[in-house]
Amino acid sequence: MAELLFETYGVPSVAFGVDAAFSYKYNQRLGVCDKDGLAICPGFNTTHVIPFIDGEPIYNGSCRTNIGGYHITDYLKQLLSLKYPHHMARFTWEKVEDLKMEHCYIAPDYFSEARLFQKGAKEAEDKTRCWQLPWTPPPVEEAPSEEEIARKAAIKEKQGQRLREMAEAKRSSRINELENELHDLGFLLQQLEQVEENDIPSFLSETGYVSKQEIEAALVKVTQSLRKAKGEPKGDLAEAEEKTDPATGEKFPLINIPDDMLTPEQLKEKRRQLFLKTTSEGRQRAKQKRSESELERERKNQQDEEKRLENPELYLEQLRTRYKDLSEKVEQRKRLKTNGNHTNGNNFSGGVGRGERLNAAQRERMRLLTTAAFDRGKGEDTFGARDEDWQLYKLMSKDNDHDDEGLDQDEAELARISSRLQEVDPTFIPKPAELGTSQPVEAPRLRPLTKEDFQIILGVERFRCPEILFRPNWIGVDQAGLDEMAGVSIRRLPSVGQGVEERLTSSILMTGGSCLFPGISERLVDRIRMIRPCGSPIRVVRALDPVLDAWRGAAAYAAASQFPTQTFSKADYYEKGEDWLHQYQLQYTL
Repeated sequence: MAELLFETYGVPSVAFGVDAAFSYKYNQRLGVCDKDGLAICPGFNTTHVIPFIDGEPIYNGSCRTNIGGYHITDYLKQLLSLKYPHHMARFTWEKVEDLKMEHCYIAPDYFSEARLFQKGAKEAEDKTRCWQLPWTPPPVEEAPSEEEIARKAAIKEKQGQRLREMAEAKRSSRINELENELHDLGFLLQQLEQVEENDIPSFLSETGYVSKQEIEAALVKVTQSLRKAKGEPKGDLAEAEEKTDPATGEKFPLINIPDDMLTPEQLKEKRRQLFLKTTSEGRQRAKQKRSESELERERKNQQDEEKRLENPELYLEQLRTRYKDLSEKVEQRKRLKTNGNHTNGNNFSGGVGRGERLNAAQRERMRLLTTAAFDRGKGEDTFGARDEDWQLYKLMSKDNDHDDEGLDQDEAELARISSRLQEVDPTFIPKPAELGTSQPVEAPRLRPLTKEDFQIILGVERFRCPEILFRPNWIGVDQAGLDEMAGVSIRRLPSVGQGVEERLTSSILMTGGSCLFPGISERLVDRIRMIRPCGSPIRVVRALDPVLDAWRGAAAYAAASQFPTQTFSKADYYEKGEDWLHQYQLQYTL
């Protein structure tokens, strides 16, 4: 500091002093404290305790800790940021400093005060403070007027009328197309009846149809489509055809004819008919299986409803148990299938090959596929030209694999129970995997922000933050608190006579910005009484102006007549160096 002042700024002389000492001497002159006493100064970055004897500071007995108002403000800022992370931008250093000075206080007994807030007592509510952040209420949507409702209804009706007209035009066009197609098919059948039997194949080759039965089937389909387009009820013949197997409704005349009796074009048509027949049979089986599943599902739901009406609580408990068991079973099967029916304790794959976790039907299908691929690679691809090829196709079809039916049944039952629980248990939340693609998970609805969402509540933070003046270890500083510092400072004093310790504790001056917290004087009296003998006089007073009294004391010291003799001049600096400092006496006459 001396080097900076003398060499950079060229000041003529410098005097060094301690802010706590200046404040104590200034208040001593005004009769606030005695000549013998302690000056406790919790400042911005540090806290000092300096004993005074006969009006002079005894620096050998002083004590210091690295705790001050800065640490209290930083601690409060951290607590509020953790409590309200969405408003961290609001907690600027200046604002938190204002909150600290306006709302924080020292609790007489920290743990008793904390229990009040923990229990939610009425006294704790009275001590809680609320800081309302700027908040603008959302605009209230006014109900539309009758004119607005009528206007929207008219626009909607106009749009609906336009859509109906477009649909009617499309329907009329479709009906015309179907009627023309129906007329053409009828005319074709009439011409076919007049053609001789030997000329039928050549006649059909020109029309694109293979047989008369195919024309009749197309005629039936067009008739049904026309009735559906006109909105007419289906005839008995159409209903009977729908109830029958599609494979028998559609005629496949070439299937039973040997290959050596067919032309190359007819062989291609025969293969196409075989494929269509197999596909139709598969669709029919799948449709029948779905209808049976739906009937079984309805029957189980009806039984469950009867059980629920008999004993709702028992039914709900059984349903939850069944759901839990099935869910665990399905998850276990999925893990085993992924890991190849082996587990290694971490639910990871145990290195099992694909062939080791295939069942018998799947292995047989894999063998047939391999054989067919091997045969096809030998020469021309003739698969499907023979009836045996289609039998092989049926064997390779996955419809014949029933080994996984148990798993499918468990998953279907789990989905049914999950749907049932959603109906009878409002608290039940299904897993996302059970909802399926047809029931997407709804995004959580966010409630609108209210005035309470922009309120910062100061409860235990009011007395928890300044408590670090007495418990610095709460923020990781392993040093003594204010009360312990006073005891350490008294013990460091040399033996100067009897009764000095009592005189020191009977005149304790609190100065510095951090001594403005309400309750700090009473707390300090109680804590010092615990480390002093019983009956010792203890008096704690506060400086008249804890923030500016140090400046006023220094100003009075600089205005004294003996001040020039107690300064460190520029000549002394160049002669003795910056490591040498005067020991200034704070005796001055105001």
